[in-house]
Amino acid sequence: MHIMIGADIVPTKSNIDLFEKGDAISLIGEELCSILASADYTMFNLETPLTDVEAPIKKKGPALRASSKSIEGIAKINSCFFTLANNHIMDQGNIGLHDTISLLDSRGIHYAGVGEDKNSASTPYIFSKDNNTIGVYCCAEEEFSGASNFTAGANVYELIRSNDEIRTLSKKCDYTIVLYHGGKEEYRYPAPYLRDICRMMIDSGADVVVCQHSHCIGCEEKWNNGHIIYGQGNFLFDAESNDCWNSSLLINLQIDDKLSISYIPIIKRENVIRLAKGAEADSIMKDFLKRTEEISQMGFVEEKYAELSIKQLKNYLLSFSGKTHKMFWFRALNKISGYRLIDWYISKKYDEQSLLCILNYMRCETHRDLIMQGLKESVK
Repeated sequence: MHIMIGADIVPTKSNIDLFEKGDAISLIGEELCSILASADYTMFNLETPLTDVEAPIKKKGPALRASSKSIEGIAKINSCFFTLANNHIMDQGNIGLHDTISLLDSRGIHYAGVGEDKNSASTPYIFSKDNNTIGVYCCAEEEFSGASNFTAGANVYELIRSNDEIRTLSKKCDYTIVLYHGGKEEYRYPAPYLRDICRMMIDSGADVVVCQHSHCIGCEEKWNNGHIIYGQGNFLFDAESNDCWNSSLLINLQIDDKLSISYIPIIKRENVIRLAKGAEADSIMKDFLKRTEEISQMGFVEEKYAELSIKQLKNYLLSFSGKTHKMFWFRALNKISGYRLIDWYISKKYDEQSLLCILNYMRCETHRDLIMQGLKESVK
């Protein structure tokens, strides 16, 4: 059996016309079309609702939406299966989710990772070919799309429940694939907590764990008898961002007597993608393998994540402080100062005791849960 796993697909303003025309050749090129057509099964992450109704939910960040007509291009790309467990699938509320599901059903495209409540959202997808049964479990970190006991949405990863479900699935199947939507965006290494989660999934019975959401190629780890991919980049998601958005990997799973993995590098060309070749392909794989070697070194993951946390902390603290970070005068002066104003502001606003208090609130499960519930109630 030959399975191809691609990452995020989002039709955007720059290429929506190509999606609506069903012009897969222009979107991904003849070579990628041929590669995907050769697979027995293809999997992607559909990171936007497909609906013609604008009904954005209250959230931080953009509320994505693509037209129902964009299903033409999505279908032509040879999409057999989508994970919908991501942080954008509920961007247009229940109507966006239901319209998306209806469109996928109408084209015979399978999906998992969403449901009318937490229980149904966790239902895996199972298929068989050549005497092999494959189970696919889809889950995401909780942001604004998560299902609850009473509301529709994406399947949120929960330590005990999710690993029990992976364990149960693996007993029914010859091979189990987990598509996990989480991790730090535009960060090419796993956080220590993410590494622990993915290893636990392998120990629970998963053969392959693929972390999506980071929008950049990360690295690979072989853990016990399983494979973990910490970030494969986007598949087709055109956006103005840094260079890490411009390359990605297709994951090529071959199942004969055993499972083997190889990678196909992809490069973004303006608003479309193409198969990477020659020096470009070599560079992408060289960097991927270099990071893979780095994370095998004792303490590397922890040290790298500590560096990131120091850089990110001041932005979190600025957000916690209220509206200051949104004020024009603050943004202008911060830029003029070489972004040193934010350092001065944080040092004046938060002394050591203030930081210790915040640390305790964030670290303690009871405080953290109470804060989260209060915030949810405040923005209803």
